Amino acid sequence: MRLVLASASPARRATLIAAGITPIVHVSTVDEDAVLAALPGGRAFCGGATTPADEVAALAAAKCADVCEALSAPSQASELPAGEPVLVVGCDSMLEIGGQMLGKPHTPDVARERIRAMRRTTATLWTGHCAAILAPASSTQENTAAGRAVSASVTRSASTQVHFGDISDAEIDAYVATGEPLHVAGSFTVDGLGGPFIEGVTGDYHSVVGISLPLLRSMATELGVFWPDLWDAPRP
Repeated sequence: MRLVLASASPARRATLIAAGITPIVHVSTVDEDAVLAALPGGRAFCGGATTPADEVAALAAAKCADVCEALSAPSQASELPAGEPVLVVGCDSMLEIGGQMLGKPHTPDVARERIRAMRRTTATLWTGHCAAILAPASSTQENTAAGRAVSASVTRSASTQVHFGDISDAEIDAYVATGEPLHVAGSFTVDGLGGPFIEGVTGDYHSVVGISLPLLRSMATELGVFWPDLWDAPRP
């Protein structure tokens, strides 16, 4: 079975490849701000009833659903293995620190401010995961002109504690100047240039990178997928 990654994240793709799974990458076009604004409980850091786990789960589910819908179009038929179901996976990560949920900073000034606030502290990295079986319509109860439909899905969230070191202002300026922290959740990476500034992780390291392999395996099993069937090489 092939895995479709509904994310442009090179870190998530590299994590899957290192685990023996080369994904088909199909990036979602979800408006993340609109998804969060539509949450019935209100944003978590604004004092709403929605939890951080709810927020990243909602974003992951929206991305997964968006890609499933896109891949159900007849024009996308050649992108997927003919006549076979695929496992579509959407993810989203945000950093919780000081009661606020932080996504991507996008600008150097925001990244610099966030990293200064994170040094010598422990923050919680939340990652939402949504996995769905996108099967040929003939194997589901739903028939569509596009020929594929979602037969089952599951959504879960994971949290990991990230312990930041004592990062100097000069180191922060140099790190931000590389551009790496501008387009990642929380303004840091644990598997890149930001790694030396992180003193430890309590929980699943892969979740901090952006996709929890143990959690995803559990979700796949819940959907009836045998994890080794996702590996590139034939299993013994």
